[in-house]
Amino acid sequence: MTEQRIKNLQALLSDQGLDAMLVSSPENRRYLSGFTGSAGSVLVTANRAWMIVDFRYLEQVQMQCKGLDVIRQGDTVVDTLRSVIEQEHLSSVGIEDHALSHRDAGHFLNLEKTVTNLRVVSAGGLVEQLRTRKDTGEVDTIRKAAQIADAGFEHILGVIRPGITEIEVAFELETFLRRQGASHIAFDTIVASGWRGAWPHGVASDKPLASGELVTLDFGAVVDGYCSDITRTVCIGEPTSEQRSLYDHVLESQVRALHALRVGMTGREADALARSYLSDHGLGEAFGHSLGHGLGLEVHEAPRLSKVSDDILTEGMVVTVEPGAYLPGFGGVRIEDDVWFRPDGTVEILTHAPKELISL
Repeated sequence: MTEQRIKNLQALLSDQGLDAMLVSSPENRRYLSGFTGSAGSVLVTANRAWMIVDFRYLEQVQMQCKGLDVIRQGDTVVDTLRSVIEQEHLSSVGIEDHALSHRDAGHFLNLEKTVTNLRVVSAGGLVEQLRTRKDTGEVDTIRKAAQIADAGFEHILGVIRPGITEIEVAFELETFLRRQGASHIAFDTIVASGWRGAWPHGVASDKPLASGELVTLDFGAVVDGYCSDITRTVCIGEPTSEQRSLYDHVLESQVRALHALRVGMTGREADALARSYLSDHGLGEAFGHSLGHGLGLEVHEAPRLSKVSDDILTEGMVVTVEPGAYLPGFGGVRIEDDVWFRPDGTVEILTHAPKELISL
């Protein structure tokens, strides 16, 4: 699997006129090599790929990185890279400056001063471009992470009650996800109840839940490095007519978007599927974030489904669809699912937790 990914990157390097690329981002490094260690770099040229690690990871890299040559790092990655550049007679090397500190990026760029006729350029985004299209193995792993998230929602329904704090709910949910096989959580769990529901990223606090409140739960599991991301909103007690109306409008906007999504749309066209409905019902200003984002080794990655995005939706992408509406002092509703654009262009919803308004 990693062999094909490296070949795909080599094709991109040829298109960019680059002899090689040094990959430093942890997610991109794992994508290309399978390496799960916390430090190291992948160097890809037209016909070879190396894994550069220090002595701590030599045994691990031999087990995880089949098909890559292993280089033990010298005093610094820059020194090691200089040695390979000279050995392989490379004249142009791309670096992921977005994944490097300003200082480290400067060190790599300074190689131009010490290696004759070398050009070091920013090549950030090339591996991310490849990562937007998931293969079947990646989708199967995301599907497992989604199944764990679905189970987490079912479990937490039996925990939510008046008096329990948001952070207690989050802890119970995160513990359950790990017990079900998640290596860790995808991001800080959001539990936003009552007036805090108007905060789209209202990470769990010490606020107690109370009867009559809407509660938004946004969480995700990580399985073998891949993330799920789901949001559901429930009500403690019977919802008021205003709460139900807000919920029904958000749900309808999400259902419409899910049914109309298709390959070839731009991110802005996808975003409009839900935004236009909410705007028609007086909630346009209450929907202040984008419709969704790509999902994979990172919980937020390309493409973007937003009103300013020209990203094209293509086969193999996994994205979230998460419209919401937030009213200060009242609360909010968000409903989110993970979806995959199959090779035939149809959409498969990967998350299956119930979406009707549940009263607890």
